[in-house]
Parts: sequence; structure tokens; C-alpha cells
Amino acid sequence: MTGPAEAAIGRVFRAESGRSVATLVRVFGQLDLAEDAVQDAFELALTVWARDGLPPNPGGWITTTARRCAIDRLRRDVRGRQLLGEVALLEHEPAREGVGAVPDDRLRLIFTCCHPALAPEARVALTLRLLGGLRTDEVARAFLVAEPTMAQRLVRAKRKVRLARIPYRVPGATELPGRLRAVLAVLYLIYNAGAEPGAPPSTAELRAEAIRLARLLTGLLPDEPEVTGLLALLLLTEARFATRTGGDGTLVLLRDQDRSAWDSELIAEGRRLVRACLRRDEPGPYQLQAAINAVHTDADSVATTDWHQILALYDQLLAVAPTPVVALNRAVVVGEVHGPQAALDLLDRLDLAGYHAFHATRADLLHRLGRTGEAAVAYEEAANLATSPAERRHLAARSREAGPGTR
Repeated sequence: MTGPAEAAIGRVFRAESGRSVATLVRVFGQLDLAEDAVQDAFELALTVWARDGLPPNPGGWITTTARRCAIDRLRRDVRGRQLLGEVALLEHEPAREGVGAVPDDRLRLIFTCCHPALAPEARVALTLRLLGGLRTDEVARAFLVAEPTMAQRLVRAKRKVRLARIPYRVPGATELPGRLRAVLAVLYLIYNAGAEPGAPPSTAELRAEAIRLARLLTGLLPDEPEVTGLLALLLLTEARFATRTGGDGTLVLLRDQDRSAWDSELIAEGRRLVRACLRRDEPGPYQLQAAINAVHTDADSVATTDWHQILALYDQLLAVAPTPVVALNRAVVVGEVHGPQAALDLLDRLDLAGYHAFHATRADLLHRLGRTGEAAVAYEEAANLATSPAERRHLAARSREAGPGTR
């Protein structure tokens, strides 16, 4: 199968593989079995769909076929045949959808993947791989590490699950808060995986899924302000997403975006959630990021943006989440408040040489300072490191603009 049909299967995989894996884990209780069976189903789809065309319900076809593939695998060994008997008994019980603390298969699997026995990075990476439909290189990019490094992490995480016999079950209500931080990180990264500048339309499904799961989680844990903060952050980010690229796929920076095209309904809902967080006065990273986005949506232009308020919020964010990326974003705001040299001084203290946004930010500051030759080099370095085609094109164009002819 080639061309549009193959691309369609790719879209189905991205949208439905996580749902199918989650369903099979609930039915069979085995992660490796579920993942392998879903892979088998998609391999069959390459042949069957090429012959018959896409079925009316591709996701349902994959889940049904994967279930049959799992049964075929289980029939090959004694323990598998025992498990098949247990599954048959469960199928004759009344429907149990929604039983337990977590009412959604995918959300349940996110919580169970975020088991305390796994390292925090492994929990997030494993769940992104299983439920986000992300390739290993995409997961690696989310963590700013090399693909081989991430591949090793995923192998170790799966081995830990198998050897430690970590149960894939619905966690009790008392266990949920202890796993919440990793779960929120997973949902945020799933959204970001579908939010790269110039991303194809199919990745909208990833963003929609992250928002759907965040809404479920908010209903499940209404007294957790960081859950509310994450939902607000996703909604406010999604409200501006369509304006981030032009009709020809070129990157459109915040200062040049058509603010009248931002989604006013999502903005209103996001702001309402931010206000609810502020009333609780228990600031956390997602709430603070949401508040920063809310301030941006309050302004009708970059010039009228309350940069002092945003800087104050970044000061709080850096205190609770002292990461180099947060420091980089704060430096951008310092540049708006105190000028480009103050921002450049902060930037040059950061160890982010492998991160394209670091070089892009540095290039912008150098350009504002009139150091166009250095800016051209920094833009070129950023373009070489960028993974999004839209960003690479934008940065390469900026490098040419600031090149030898303008020095």
C-alpha cells in the first residue's frame, strides 16, 4: 500500500493505536501482548485495507483484529490458554466500563504506566510511546535526548514492568495523587507532540486527545489545582494554534499573529479556569504557565502586553520549576522589560547548546543589538538543530536576512 492509503493508515495509527493498546491491556492484563497484537493488526491492515479500502470504523477494526491477534498469540503456550479462560469468564460478566477510580481505558493506562517503581522519565516516555502513538525519535525529541538514549530507556522500562511484575490495573483513589505529576507531564507532552509548528493536520488528533483526557482528569480530581492549570494551559495554547503558521506553511511569530483569529471560546474557558486557580492560591508550574498565556491573550498586540506581569509570573515559575528551558523563556521576557543586552547576559549562562530555541532566541537578541553577523551564525545554528520544517525554513530565512550583505 502506498500513497494516500498508506498515509491514511499512518493517521489511524497515530489516532487509534493508544486506544487499542489501552483496551487490550484492560482485557488481557499484559502490556507486551497488547502492544504486539496492535502492531500485528496494523500489519494486517496494510494488506487488507489495500485490497478492500478503509473500513467505516478503522479504529474499531484495529481493536477487534488486535484482540484476535492477541488470542492467537495466547493459544501458543500453556499460560496463555489459562489466561484465555480467565478472559472468557470476564466477558460473561456484566459490562464493567467505568468501574474503578478512572473511567477511561487510556487514562487508566496512563495512571498505571506511571507506577512509582519506574523512574519518572521512564514513566512519561513509556506512556508517550504506548498511548501517544509517538515514534521513539519523537519521544526522544520531547526529552531533548538522542534517539539511542531514549530507545534504551524504553527497553529498560518494559523490562522493569515484566521482571518486577508491575500490575496493569486501575489504581485506587488513594493512589492517584501520588502518580499525578507524571500523568500531567504525559498529557502535556502528548499535546506538544501534536503542536509542532507546521505539523500535519492529522496531529490535531493528538492535541484533541490530550485536551479530552485533561477534561476527564479535571472531573476526576476537581480539587487538584495543577490539573485545572494544565487544562487551562492546553485550551489557551490551542486557541492560538491555527495562527502559528501561514497558509503556505511558514512560521508566524506571536508578534505577527492575527489575534482576531484566536479562538475566543477556548480563551474564555481558559481564563475562567485560570481565575479559579488564582482563587486557590496554590501556584504550580502548569497554573503559572496558564496564567502567562492568559496575560498574552489579554493584549491586542505585543506592544500592549503586560510584560512586567509576565516577568513576575516567570519569576514564580522559575522558583518552582528551575529548568534551563524555563530560564530561557524568562530571558525572552527580560529582553522585553529590560532590553536585549540584559536578556543576552542571562542566556549566555545557560547550558542549552543542543536546543534550537536557545540559538534562535540568542540570534534575535543579537540582531536587536545590531550584531547582525553573529545573529546570522546563531540563526543558522538554530536552523540546523530545528526538527520542524516550518521552523527550519523560518530560521534559514532569518539567517540569510542577517547575512554578509547586511553586516
